[in-house]
Amino acid sequence: MVPTTTEPADRISRRQVDKFEERRRQLADAALLTLSELGYARTSLREIAQNSEFSHGVLHYYFRDKVELITYCVRRYKALCVERYDGIVATAAEPDGLLRGVADGLAATLEQDALLHRLWYDLRTQSLFEASFRADVAEIDGSLERMIWRTVEAYAALVGARPTCTSAFAYATVDGLFQQALLRHLAGTPDALDGLRDGVRRQLPTLVGA
Repeated sequence: MVPTTTEPADRISRRQVDKFEERRRQLADAALLTLSELGYARTSLREIAQNSEFSHGVLHYYFRDKVELITYCVRRYKALCVERYDGIVATAAEPDGLLRGVADGLAATLEQDALLHRLWYDLRTQSLFEASFRADVAEIDGSLERMIWRTVEAYAALVGARPTCTSAFAYATVDGLFQQALLRHLAGTPDALDGLRDGVRRQLPTLVGA
């Protein structure tokens, strides 16, 4: 096959796009700490710049405003969460193992990344008031709902049953347990993580039946 004259230019263009995206990822990772500590309302691009090695001008070059930066950060983090739980589901060989894996995974991420999850709930609440957030929040919510539904379907298959609810109901159930556990954990309640583990192990089986 004879290369066309546009192929070198295409390769350069792709490299430029990849480099731009990699820089956005670096900026987002640097911004996450400030965002998770201060939340949406108290954070500006200037505040983020003051707490990172990047200037306000650099942040503004790669992100139009803090809305774009925050949604990019949360979308990136939640995508990693989905990959993590899909791995747990894919390797589970028996029902109890799946329940333990999912429950322990949720408790671990709540403990390790509580401030990041708080930022997600902050963003979701803001979408009730800020129309600019709604499409991104709906997309992230959809990915999390599908993740939970894959877990429910996997558990149902392992016990030889089938789901008895909708994916929206399953997501609302698990998300409610998680959010309440997050509130208790941030308030310093000692058994918040154990309560989440127990709640998930008890609740998931109720979502399937013969």
